[in-house]
Amino acid sequence: MADISLDLLIVDDDAELREALVSYMTAQGHRVTSADSGETAVDTLASRTFAVAVVDMVMPGMSGIQLLEKVKDDNPEMEVILLTGQGTIERAVEAMKLGAYDFLTKPVRMKQLETVIAKAGDTANIRKENRQLKALLQRGHSKHKMIGESPAMEEVFRLIERAAPSEKPILIQGESGTGKELVARALHDASCRSDKPLVVINCAALPEPLLESELFGHEKGAFTGAAASKPGLFEVADGGTLFIDEIGELAPALQPKLLRVLEDGSLRRVGSLKERHVDVRMIAATNRDLSAEVEAKRFREDLYYRINMMTIMLPPLRGRTTDDILLLADHFAGEGWEFDRECREAIARYSWPGNVRQLINAIERAKILADDEVLRKENLPPEVVGQANASGATVLAPDVDLASLTRARVVQALQHEGGNKLRAAKSLGVSRRSLYRLIEKYHIERSEVNS
Repeated sequence: MADISLDLLIVDDDAELREALVSYMTAQGHRVTSADSGETAVDTLASRTFAVAVVDMVMPGMSGIQLLEKVKDDNPEMEVILLTGQGTIERAVEAMKLGAYDFLTKPVRMKQLETVIAKAGDTANIRKENRQLKALLQRGHSKHKMIGESPAMEEVFRLIERAAPSEKPILIQGESGTGKELVARALHDASCRSDKPLVVINCAALPEPLLESELFGHEKGAFTGAAASKPGLFEVADGGTLFIDEIGELAPALQPKLLRVLEDGSLRRVGSLKERHVDVRMIAATNRDLSAEVEAKRFREDLYYRINMMTIMLPPLRGRTTDDILLLADHFAGEGWEFDRECREAIARYSWPGNVRQLINAIERAKILADDEVLRKENLPPEVVGQANASGATVLAPDVDLASLTRARVVQALQHEGGNKLRAAKSLGVSRRSLYRLIEKYHIERSEVNS
């Protein structure tokens, strides 16, 4: 059996040889399609893509050289191996200059051909990976990492560890700015696809026609401005992971196309009839209640269940401990920067409705306004300082234990929800299990909740 299974096209007008090649290469584990002429091969290539083609040089009608030229125009990543008789070796050498991978003389030895096919397949894969890497470098990626020691984040890390090795789709739910892309990157990095691309797209950032082209690609002339063919992000992510952020914003017209890729890996570029196949693990994220979107008929029920094999709930910043918030603040400030006591207290007290993204922006602002390497309360945005000084807000003593803030927040949530732990956990943005751990950790008594 071959080490790598390839999509292989055999083109030869000799029925006996063609059938022998198909039988042998199928037994080696390849997915083999055959054609009895160059014209038939062109029709096949209009609806399928292949890694390698084995082509007879001399055939009635379209010759192997003519087919090679057409293949290199329409399928530049496919490698072509030519089979030639003794009398056409000079033409085969000339074909190498036109882009053929190699040529073998007839009668061909199966083992030798299998070796050349394997090498050609490696070359095709390297070519594809180079294209993927180029696309990824052009798109860039996040520089931030996941940080947290709170029970809520410990639960997130546990689920990432469990879910990462799976090939199943994962749905990440959480408010805007909580770091859903970082969870997707952690899932990819801990998966068996970590050496392949992770490609990111945000459905809310693009209008429907452009989003369709970005996801599925387009052919030259498919629409005004399509000056050249372009692979979609599913093709760029082939072998790796595609992270679709804000999937709740996906237009209804695109949902069936996405469902089809998830079901069997098949897609068509905009303006093309050719069916392409990809092997992509999909991770999706949303800040919407997708079950409510399904009930409202804005999101397909079958697609919802397809992407929701497992859900990871990402807590808002207000649902994490003050220790977590200050750890994040230290990380985003970077080396060489310090916070004075009042600044740290203001950061710890603020509810951060914009979550981690808002915290990053606040600290970047503070660094710009700071006179030295110490960040002070007056360097923070007015809304952060304003909430910290608002009447009715918790006022910290100079020697406050920051853990007390977390304890007080848990007690307040339980009191507000009348002791209902499920609702309290939801308001805090943590799981019920994490809430129980917080109650135990801070020795919160029932009398405090019911008082």
